[in-house]
Amino acid sequence: MRLLQILVFILLSTLIMSCKVNKPKTIEPTTEKTEINTPKMLETISRKVTMLDAPIAPREEHTITTHGDDRMDPYFWMRLSDEQKLQENPDTHTQKVLDYITAENAYKAEAMGHLGGLEERLFNEIVGRIKQTDESVPYKSNGYFYITRYEEGKEYPIYSRKKGDLTNEEEVMINVNELAKDYSYYVAKGLAVSPNNSMLAYGEDTLSRRIYTIRFKNLDTGEYLEDVIENTTGSVTWAEDNKTVFYTRKDAALRSFKIFKHTLGTDSSEDVEVWHEEDETFGTFVYKTKSKKYIVIGSWATLSNEYRYIPADQPDAPFQIFQPRERNLEYGISHYGDKWYISTNKDKAENFKLMVCPEGKTSQEHWTDYIPHREDALLQGVEIFKDYLVLSERIDGISKVRIRSWDGSQDHYIDFGEDAYLSYVSRNPEFDSEEVRVGFTSLTTPSTTYDYNMKERSLELKKQQEVIGDFDSSNYTSERIMVSARDGVKVPVSIVYKSDTPLDGTSPLLLYGYGSYGNSMDPYFSSVRLSLLDRGFVFAIAHIRGGQEMGRQWYENGKFLKKKNTFYDFIDCGKYLVENKYSDPDRLFAMGGSAGGLLMGAVMNYAPELWRGVIAAVPFVDVVSTMLDETIPLTTGEFDEWGNPKDEEYYHYIKSYSPYDNVEAKDYPATLITTGFHDSQVQYWEPLKWIAKLRANKTDNNPLLLHCEMETGHGGASGRFKRYKETAMEYAFLLDLAGKAQ
Repeated sequence: MRLLQILVFILLSTLIMSCKVNKPKTIEPTTEKTEINTPKMLETISRKVTMLDAPIAPREEHTITTHGDDRMDPYFWMRLSDEQKLQENPDTHTQKVLDYITAENAYKAEAMGHLGGLEERLFNEIVGRIKQTDESVPYKSNGYFYITRYEEGKEYPIYSRKKGDLTNEEEVMINVNELAKDYSYYVAKGLAVSPNNSMLAYGEDTLSRRIYTIRFKNLDTGEYLEDVIENTTGSVTWAEDNKTVFYTRKDAALRSFKIFKHTLGTDSSEDVEVWHEEDETFGTFVYKTKSKKYIVIGSWATLSNEYRYIPADQPDAPFQIFQPRERNLEYGISHYGDKWYISTNKDKAENFKLMVCPEGKTSQEHWTDYIPHREDALLQGVEIFKDYLVLSERIDGISKVRIRSWDGSQDHYIDFGEDAYLSYVSRNPEFDSEEVRVGFTSLTTPSTTYDYNMKERSLELKKQQEVIGDFDSSNYTSERIMVSARDGVKVPVSIVYKSDTPLDGTSPLLLYGYGSYGNSMDPYFSSVRLSLLDRGFVFAIAHIRGGQEMGRQWYENGKFLKKKNTFYDFIDCGKYLVENKYSDPDRLFAMGGSAGGLLMGAVMNYAPELWRGVIAAVPFVDVVSTMLDETIPLTTGEFDEWGNPKDEEYYHYIKSYSPYDNVEAKDYPATLITTGFHDSQVQYWEPLKWIAKLRANKTDNNPLLLHCEMETGHGGASGRFKRYKETAMEYAFLLDLAGKAQ
């Protein structure tokens, strides 16, 4: 799942190199005249994005026939292979795509040119709230405290550690600022230290395709090994011998499909393949249990899992199957003592339950209930300690942390003192501890880290995100309401606004949504969002079906042949917010990214009159064509999310809502679309084709803009601050449409 490659939201992060690496090639657009219309500036209109003569994409007849149904796709030509994108001398076809992107970017720049000062102010304002010299709360692992810190004015983190005690001298493992200095894009991730604390492995991506090269550094000498492993997911799992690592490779469609074993000091071409996931609807990964006893290979699909394992001190042993995959059997495994603990939906446990089995008897006939299934609580995760079991659960849409002693004498939830919030179990590598590190945030409370003493039931504040400036959480108000969708289902909506913002139908409102992959959009704090709230915006999150906010059934009722519930829920939430005066009816805005961009495209087609403006970030909008093409990254693994259009029933249902296939001649709201040329999850040509078709069909004069970053992918710019350039642009777009561009 797209989100499964990504975390509850929350969030995600990274690392580098030392040997010389070839810098990715940059393709320069031609200066020759092309058939693309060039934009010409017209008069700036107050309170509106400047209107120009927009670039018009050439049409090339192309018909796709499926199940006897013809679909006309005049912009199919925009699709390029990776080889075409990176070649030094692009052919005519490639150059035409680059020229069109150049024209769209130039048009966007001119259309928003009168807001340049606002964008710069917003960027400085957003970055100005961030504490520049900062560091994480240290965590302890295998005798060392590990720290991530930032220095003023620097874009990238410094990863360091201290042995035994925090008063000891700092050892810098890698300074990503040094590693990134020769690249326009750089991400380092997956730091993994060997069991003897001497070797560091990490992955680096310099293109933004999420294809990582693994490098190794000797932490005792500071030298890099000659070992280099390319085309990986960016992380390794160390065997206990301190010289063997297991890692995952990607295929041409960027599917994680093979696990290899590498021995330090050998060429990667000699690496041993230990697992090949041949089913194209599955991906694979490898990890070590928290107990350090086993190395586990996992295979996952939307509706099924499978695991195999070996002792971590026997890297050459053959992997043993845990429980063979079965359609609709989902499970995950954790090890403790002489038992395995299994989080699973077995026996129709829709919200999942926890089962247990002996080490040597792992097939499902040996599984017995440990924490039974509950209709009112979704089991989301398990963290094991020597004396306690920590469960992440979701009840009534709120994520909660449950503490249970192994003997059952203690069983309680951590009380954070708020009603609507996000809490989660943070990094806890130490097994023998009475403290669990947890995170907490809400729409008005900055991200907070606690150590919770499970025996004493006490919270110790370790750190709260510092918001530079005059921020005071008491100046903001949050609400949680339930909206009746058209079929009577109650949909939660989380709302935040500055306390003096009027709720009388005169305020602009931005409604955010996602609604796919069972990915819950939790009510979290954002210092960036203050730039809207402080200018009188109301911000709301619609917890629509397709996520898991209200349990597993919430997800099941927003996928496959029920996907339209996701779109209808969002529209109905928007209408409610207008009718109940949270929003000015002429200033309701919508925003979503990736699968949330699909949501944006759908609600623009279904209810274009509802929205003053829409921001669709890296939008998945060409659903039918993408799901029919198994060479495109992620396609095969998503048949259990959207359905396989090779099945005629799914084909016609997907076609009925696919944003690109349903563009019509009608008025559309003002729209800003963002994408990255190297996006590995939603290929750049989807938003590009979509804007071309919208522009050719729409009957209004509302702004329609596209911003394509030529050096980034799905996650946007690398670095700590650069990413906010795009945020500032998006906010300027909204504020101008709302009449608040001052």
